Amino acid sequence: MKSVLLIFIDGLGIGANDPGINPCLDSKIELFSLPYHNKDVIPVLGKGYCYPTDATLGIEGLPQSATGTATLLTGINCARELKRHVPGFPTNQLTKIIRKESILKKVNQKGLSSTFINAYRPLFFKLKESTQWRLSTTTVANLAAGNSFYSLEDIQKHISIYHDHTNKSLIDRGFAVPVFSAREAAEILAAASEKFNLVVYEYFLTDRAGHTQDREKAVQAMVQIEKLILSLFDILDFREKLLMAVSDHGNIEDLSVKTHTRHNVGTYVWGKESGNYSSEINDLADIAKIILEFLS
Repeated sequence: MKSVLLIFIDGLGIGANDPGINPCLDSKIELFSLPYHNKDVIPVLGKGYCYPTDATLGIEGLPQSATGTATLLTGINCARELKRHVPGFPTNQLTKIIRKESILKKVNQKGLSSTFINAYRPLFFKLKESTQWRLSTTTVANLAAGNSFYSLEDIQKHISIYHDHTNKSLIDRGFAVPVFSAREAAEILAAASEKFNLVVYEYFLTDRAGHTQDREKAVQAMVQIEKLILSLFDILDFREKLLMAVSDHGNIEDLSVKTHTRHNVGTYVWGKESGNYSSEINDLADIAKIILEFLS
């Protein structure tokens, strides 16, 4: 089955060749330990490629989560549309764009299927739908598609994963869920890619760690997501699958600042067409088009 597995890693840019401020250069990290490049395509582990991608979107100021993620998930330069970068959750104007242009919605409209595989805690399902529409960009994109949401029970059924795919943060909160290894989480993602044409997974521990400027937390967050992706290399059938890892803005790659950065982010691509996008990937608005073209 032809499908795209899109792993959205919040706050991961391509940083300077300075291990003093760039935790991605830590010896524990293999995949994301990249030399600094402004434009050059970078071969990466797993016979994939990293395409340096502009997250500034031609707008002054630091890139932010709401407009960056919305641009990724719609193919519309949302920062340009709003004439500014928007942090946190989408504004009403941004929500209107996502409701119309969500990549999850577009895939469904093509007669294909999509899913946002992150599990939500019980509180989410108690909220009014009007409140849910004011939450994260990924939540709004999934609502726009008319897709259902996963619960913690779906983690127990091994059909969904939490943003912390080890589930340790859930267990610390007292929820009765199993601990997942990177391999187990990867198997759940791979199984979903056999059922859905587009699977979106959001991981934001990287952005949280970057804001703390805590190197140990930063390395831990990077190692965790890297292990998940490396596990997928052994499971996915790349004759039919495209695996992409993307980000909305830089942050964790420069611990000298608490803020986001203006660095390029990496668009990582694995699959039989992974080396063919050097002329197609320039900024965040190009990602949705790549997905739709692959699924056509």
